[in-house]
Amino acid sequence: MTINTLLVDFACASILILIGMFLRSKITLFQRSFIPASLLAGFLGLLLGPEFLNVLPFSGEIGSYAGVITIFVFAAIGINGFKFSRRNMKQDLNRMGAYAVYKVLIITLQLSVPIAFSILVISRIVPEINYGFGLLIASGFYGGHGTAAAVGDTFENLGWENATDLAMTAATAGILVGIFGGLIFIKWATKKGYTHYVKDFSEISSDFRTGLINKDKRVSMGTETVSPVAIDPLVFHVALLVVPAGLGYLLNSYISETWGLEFPTFTVAFIIALLMYLLLGRGEKGVYKYVDSKVVDRLGSAATDYLVFFGVASIQLPVVAQYWLPLTLLVLSGIVVVVGALVLIGPGMTYESWFERSIFVYGYSTGVFAVGLTLLRIVDPKNKSKTLTDTAIVGPLNTPIELFAWSAGPFMLLLGQHWTFVGIFTIASVACFVVARMFKWWYWKIPLDQRPPVPLDDDEK
Repeated sequence: MTINTLLVDFACASILILIGMFLRSKITLFQRSFIPASLLAGFLGLLLGPEFLNVLPFSGEIGSYAGVITIFVFAAIGINGFKFSRRNMKQDLNRMGAYAVYKVLIITLQLSVPIAFSILVISRIVPEINYGFGLLIASGFYGGHGTAAAVGDTFENLGWENATDLAMTAATAGILVGIFGGLIFIKWATKKGYTHYVKDFSEISSDFRTGLINKDKRVSMGTETVSPVAIDPLVFHVALLVVPAGLGYLLNSYISETWGLEFPTFTVAFIIALLMYLLLGRGEKGVYKYVDSKVVDRLGSAATDYLVFFGVASIQLPVVAQYWLPLTLLVLSGIVVVVGALVLIGPGMTYESWFERSIFVYGYSTGVFAVGLTLLRIVDPKNKSKTLTDTAIVGPLNTPIELFAWSAGPFMLLLGQHWTFVGIFTIASVACFVVARMFKWWYWKIPLDQRPPVPLDDDEK
């Protein structure tokens, strides 16, 4: 990839995003579905890109952009700081604790239920299917295309020739389930009154429907905190985000090469950005008084639009016709897990802003972070539910689970230890429920339409 191909890729993306905005502002169907312009643009990119019509000059690197942009998004969250209000500290800790258990439970269920279903049911219907087949759902749905490729390659090294194609197909199915299923559930939740930051289409303003704000309702994107004579204010804020994003990548690469540990790069960048926030200081003598959080938010939001576009436009749709039956059954088992996690476990383990936080986890656990982010932006455009902030903080808890599953899973499943593998994650799933009940992170008795939003911080009121 050269700087010129990068320029062309983002130029094509920008053209399609503008077209997506035009379609959103004019077509009622898209407005009623709350579909963001970036998502519409992503589908246009998929249609016009190399996977279908191939009329746009995209490079072969568009599939790698989403992961990099995600780092930038979380750097924006970190640089704006993280704080507990003393009044709500206990509430904050309970919220994050319950959310952490919920996220762990999602992956342990995907690593137990579909695999057990594959062993007990699918392998009897299609005897040539091996016991590793069920792992394709977790690697594709929760892990996404990158993890699916890695797990498929491990399986192929163990002698399963078609594993990578099947894993990539499962990952693609997960993305489609996340996008279209998520939109269906958002429509359901708005009608039921479960959403706090976006209401039913018939009750919202034309500004929100079309995405075009009338002159009398427009607000400033931010203020100049440094003099353009010294440095452009936008460059100042961009630099504050690029530094932790780049350092996060370098530090994570060093950790991986030195100790063989794999952490989410966006979490490392978030921690570095948070440290910068603490070092900059918020007092009168601190540098942070020159940081405009509204500008930072806008930069993070702008990156998110491009993240959504590239995440969708780079979808690959491998067709593995000879495995359509077992693959369909496996995907259905995965759908049962993620839907059950959304409509049953989500409200059970989430009290405040339960739907906003649960729909993000639903999207996040069906293959691409961009899908979860897209769904969250529809129902919580300003991250008032603190879902992204909490995700960055509790994200590392899933890393040991993923490392074990993706590295040891193929060996255990193909070499006769399949029930041991299933048993480990079944016990972990049960443990999540026990922890939730022990700490009283179980809220099923409270009606869904009576759940409050996440409390605002004092400076957000």
